[in-house]
Amino acid sequence: MKNDKIDIKAFFDEATNTISYLVADLATKKAMVIDPVLDYEPASGEVDTRSVEKILNTASDKGYDIIYALETHAHADHLSGAPYIKAKTGAKIGIGEHITQVQKIFRPVFNATDLKTDGSDFDLLFKDGEIFKLGETEIEVLYTPGHTPADISYKIDDVVFVGDTVFMPDYGTARADFPGGDASKLYASIQKLLELPDETILFMCHDYKPDGRTEYVWETTVGAQRKNIHLVDNANEDDFIAMRETRDATLSAPKLLLPSIQVNIRAGRFPKAEQNGVHYLVIPVKAKQFDEQIIS
Repeated sequence: MKNDKIDIKAFFDEATNTISYLVADLATKKAMVIDPVLDYEPASGEVDTRSVEKILNTASDKGYDIIYALETHAHADHLSGAPYIKAKTGAKIGIGEHITQVQKIFRPVFNATDLKTDGSDFDLLFKDGEIFKLGETEIEVLYTPGHTPADISYKIDDVVFVGDTVFMPDYGTARADFPGGDASKLYASIQKLLELPDETILFMCHDYKPDGRTEYVWETTVGAQRKNIHLVDNANEDDFIAMRETRDATLSAPKLLLPSIQVNIRAGRFPKAEQNGVHYLVIPVKAKQFDEQIIS
């Protein structure tokens, strides 16, 4: 990628197949991190900051001042490392304004009585079309819902960080079956991206090496996305929705779905520690009426 104004460094976390980005304005050395990962081991409940430390160390080596830790959405497959970045740098944590809808959906699911549903856990709530600055570089917010009600993309000139809206053309598009997801809105968001010039560079949030591909990749173009395997045979909205709903019905839940959502709708913070000093994440149990005596 060639852009004389910004520096982009990608960091791939193979445990969650997530790509985080360090983006810096070269003129001022102000920087932001997009979709940072907190390392979490579900079997032991242990967390680690090694992935975030790699980003912070790179920023330090280059003399970058991180002022934003940004999310494209409330992820269901990894815990956010944004609070650690904020603690180390003072960076503001940002996400799309519709995170409030996601909070309202999941607050009762986890009985998260400590959670406000006004987005106030986050420092910045971005609106569609909003423009903010990273040093001398302007960043435009594109509202791209469908995967969740709150997805946004970040556009810098001819570069867009698209979150989970689309994947590499040989892998397809985001699922839309999570609570609040909507295949019709996802289709509209994809069309919004495809309206950009063909040479526009798109940076993915995930990659999975489909069909025997030997390397992970996360950079493509709008032109290449026109041949996305989920779009070439599903060009109209009805066909796309039918494809997406059929496919989503076969997909299992992400391994880190329950811990990720609980943490990420709180801007990456864990629920308040109990009297013993331990933080606990909730696992909802849905028991049939005749099984109540078994689990009570």
